[in-house]
Amino acid sequence: MAKKLQSIRGIHDGLPAEVAKWRNIEDVARKVFACHGVSEVRLPILEPTSLFVRSVGEETDIVSKEMYAFEDQGGDHICLRPEGTAGAVRAYLQAGLTRAGAQRWFYMGPMFRRERPQKGRLRQFQQIGVEWFGVTGPVADVELLSMAQCFLNALGIEETRLEINSLGCIECRPAYHQMLVAYLQTCREQLCATCNERIEKNPMRVLDCKNKACQEQLTDAPEMVGHCCQACDTHFTGLKTGLDALGVSYMVNPRIVRGLDYYNRTAFEFVTDQLGAQGTVLAGGRYDGLVESLGGTATNAIGFAAGMERLEMLLPDLKGHQLDVVVASLGDDSLAYSLKVADALRQQGLAVVHAGGGAAKRQFKIADREKSRFVVVIGEDEVAKDGLMLKDLATGKQDFYVLDDAIQVLSGVGMIE
Repeated sequence: MAKKLQSIRGIHDGLPAEVAKWRNIEDVARKVFACHGVSEVRLPILEPTSLFVRSVGEETDIVSKEMYAFEDQGGDHICLRPEGTAGAVRAYLQAGLTRAGAQRWFYMGPMFRRERPQKGRLRQFQQIGVEWFGVTGPVADVELLSMAQCFLNALGIEETRLEINSLGCIECRPAYHQMLVAYLQTCREQLCATCNERIEKNPMRVLDCKNKACQEQLTDAPEMVGHCCQACDTHFTGLKTGLDALGVSYMVNPRIVRGLDYYNRTAFEFVTDQLGAQGTVLAGGRYDGLVESLGGTATNAIGFAAGMERLEMLLPDLKGHQLDVVVASLGDDSLAYSLKVADALRQQGLAVVHAGGGAAKRQFKIADREKSRFVVVIGEDEVAKDGLMLKDLATGKQDFYVLDDAIQVLSGVGMIE
């Protein structure tokens, strides 16, 4: 017996009920982002592996453990994109836009990471990303965070809290790293194996460990936000002042460090308590040095990403797209005419299914199963009179109409805009 075919572990199908929510999220994103001057871009799923090694960081979990990387038939080292920012920077540089003024982009699509699958965390996941290039100062940070808050509000996702932090810059972070490593060395025997690895490779990631025992050891660890240089401190103060001015609520969380090497200064997360361990629904920060590290000129930049699956779990169930009309054809002689009626109704923007003819009982069952609002019945009499019988399944009322009058009736009950 052949093995039952299944999707790959951690890679799920998007079925109609879920896709309906995704489309709602995408529609809201396009509307909100357009109001902030943000344009949509379409970026490739396949990228050079070296792009993420150079940008995300060779020692990060994404590159060292999670990335789907391989050598293709031509000997090129390529990968399925694990995140969107590096690809956006590559596109920005490849298009020669470094002198074209500020660029505000957003994109949507799948990302791939070989993580341990769990609720809200998949190996292929849908993501909305926003990247702003050439924007400087805390005002840009405030506008981006305000836009993110507007996006969540427009979706009806209001039970989130914004947490912010400053990660410093290349001027003040080295001294802080030394201080942090010295502290971590004093308690490394009580820290988990992963934290011990990170002490040498990326010490700030230790602060983000979810292990309760590790967190108990980190209570008195020095925090970057308290050791920023004057420029970073001024930037962070400006961010908080701007958020206050717009009425965007936030809290400072010194333990937000983000998982990628390229972040600096502002880092943020919108967090919910409704999704258990996977509580971050939208997150991002500044990456002022990334464009330069990938071969461009020094360019200030900031962005965020939101996982569609996590957003979708916070949305109420949608009814999905129900049918407006089912066309029932009674008798072989009415079939051709009924097909023309179905087509004419679709041209009015209605969702119409032809029941395929045959027994009337079966065709009405189709209308009931599909939760159609109306049934158009066409038999010999309707064909002879060049009309149709229109039945409202919500009220049970039915009457004969010529096609144009039926369209007026459907328009009158809001079925046609």
